[in-house]
Amino acid sequence: MKLLFASANAHKITEIRQLLPTGYELVSLAEAGFHEDIPETADTIEGNAILKAQFMADRQPLACFADDTGLVIPALNGEPGVYSARYAGEARNADDNMDLVLQKLEGKEDRSAYFVTVIALYLNGQMHLFEGRVEGTILTEKRGTNGFGYDPIFQPLGFDRTFAEMTSDQKNSLSHRGRALAKMMEFLK
Repeated sequence: MKLLFASANAHKITEIRQLLPTGYELVSLAEAGFHEDIPETADTIEGNAILKAQFMADRQPLACFADDTGLVIPALNGEPGVYSARYAGEARNADDNMDLVLQKLEGKEDRSAYFVTVIALYLNGQMHLFEGRVEGTILTEKRGTNGFGYDPIFQPLGFDRTFAEMTSDQKNSLSHRGRALAKMMEFLK
């Protein structure tokens, strides 16, 4: 089965390809010949996933899905949340985003956080939603070089390493995106 993934993020595309079971083929936006920006104007993570999936469903015939992910930090009133990719500005620079989080958490005791991913799947004229979440802690410094985004400062509960210190397989086995994708794949069976 072919599934169009409504994302231009090369890291996400690689991650999803590693997680897809045999029998499913991921088609990226570039492979589908689509090079426009997809609007992400909703004020919730779920809303952005739905917007992106609907946007692509209206423009091509393949079953398609989109995700949106956010890092939620209770001590920062839920920031960066839906604005995770652009937290430190429109440049979407991961180091700047992490530096801003670390700066805002300076001196705070509560460093708990969680990643949440919502996948919106548009299939046969209907939208289906799947959520994955992983709890963790924001460290006081960056550790590791694998992964992307906030991975170097996020340590999942029960582990002594950040996502950026784990192999792709280790991270994918417990990540928010992996959990949401597993729910979608179970639904597709």
